[in-house]
Amino acid sequence: MTDKVLVVAEHSGGRLNPSTARALAAAKSIGPATVVVFAADPGDSSRGVAAAAAALAGVAEVITVADAGHAHPLAARIAPQLVELSAGFSHVLAPSTTFGKDLLPRAAALAGCPQVSDLMEVVDARSFKRPIYAGNVITTVSVPTGVTVFATVRTASFKEVGASGTTAPVRAATPAAALPTHTRFVGLESARSDRPDLQSAARVVSGGRGVGSQENFAVIFRLADLLGAAVGASRAAVDAGFVPNDMQVGQTGKIIAPDLYVAIGISGAIQHLTGIKDAGTIVAINKDGDAPIFEVADLGLVGDLFTLVPELERAIEAARK
Repeated sequence: MTDKVLVVAEHSGGRLNPSTARALAAAKSIGPATVVVFAADPGDSSRGVAAAAAALAGVAEVITVADAGHAHPLAARIAPQLVELSAGFSHVLAPSTTFGKDLLPRAAALAGCPQVSDLMEVVDARSFKRPIYAGNVITTVSVPTGVTVFATVRTASFKEVGASGTTAPVRAATPAAALPTHTRFVGLESARSDRPDLQSAARVVSGGRGVGSQENFAVIFRLADLLGAAVGASRAAVDAGFVPNDMQVGQTGKIIAPDLYVAIGISGAIQHLTGIKDAGTIVAINKDGDAPIFEVADLGLVGDLFTLVPELERAIEAARK
């Protein structure tokens, strides 16, 4: 089988998620990539997801699967359709996000094929590196020839591909796969925010247990807004009830790779460091000069965060005048 890659597009609100462009970066090391878009209307308006995918470098073709049921995508319903569309492809990739981690194992099980989680490097078409033991060990896994590889891509390990300058052809498909009836969309409850998405933001400001309380987290939000950053938190801060768990960064939260990561009042447990190790620049503010976070920080400030953060804000504001 000639190596051909099918990449599942992730999108929301009519916009293509940057995680798709990172998954395409992994696909480039394997073979020609086709992007499949499951949506209620993939080409609706000039911001259409299919059009955005077709403009990315390395995309040979875009397949659209339009169905009203995809307005609120459910992995249980998409998985059988993905398996049908995967015929003729050697690899099926999806971002290692909440949705990708739900979809790919289901599809792999239905296809009777192996699934590789958190692919972080392509050694060759059948061998891949992935982290284990909270990122302390990188292992190489190999998949036998003759079967399709289903893999989730650790997006923090790959840079987004850019625009190609050309537009790949787009065609519609209508999979005939039988869809399960035991799963249905009931409703969605989510917090609305004008801040950037935590998983794809270029800048992130996070707070830890050292912030002290839910009310004190206002310090973190103010600095984030000043920097145009997303807001994250350590597991300790989430467990203490300072912020909701969708803001958690780390091994059991979100794995991110922003250009700038500011850790405030975070000691730096290994589980947290696993989630930020691919960040461009790490800045740490902590009153404990021996905190583990300073071992990975590019810049560190030792002192009371309630003194240092306001001083940092004033310095930023002064520099902008």
